[in-house]
Amino acid sequence: MALDKILSISGKPGLYKLITQTRSGFVAESFLDGKKISVGLRNNVSVLSEIAIYTLEEEVPLRQVFLNIQVKEKGQKTPVSHKDDKLKLEEYFFEVLPNYDEDRVYPSDIKKVIQWYNLLVDKGITDFSEDKDGEE
Repeated sequence: MALDKILSISGKPGLYKLITQTRSGFVAESFLDGKKISVGLRNNVSVLSEIAIYTLEEEVPLRQVFLNIQVKEKGQKTPVSHKDDKLKLEEYFFEVLPNYDEDRVYPSDIKKVIQWYNLLVDKGITDFSEDKDGEE
């Protein structure tokens, strides 16, 4: 499944798979519990393929950060949890993305990246390469 079909919905935990679009928004399925929800246009929704992480030089696409984690962990889940303390999370993130901008990337952002990566690995979604013509 491509990252452009995976959503983060503000105020809702975890990630969601885009099922279909409707006139008033879309229907998404939770990766956490499999429940389908209707999401209106008023909700703040982010598509994972459009998210980037600030570094000192540029913005790095989230897919590249996931690839860096995947290489470091040899395709397995991270040894750190999104519930670990701030210092442990920052140390780990420096190993994955050494030049990330500490002033603009908050510990809450690092928690989300680690939580999302582990959730995707749990669901067997491990192809973080660039999408080509909607291939999965």
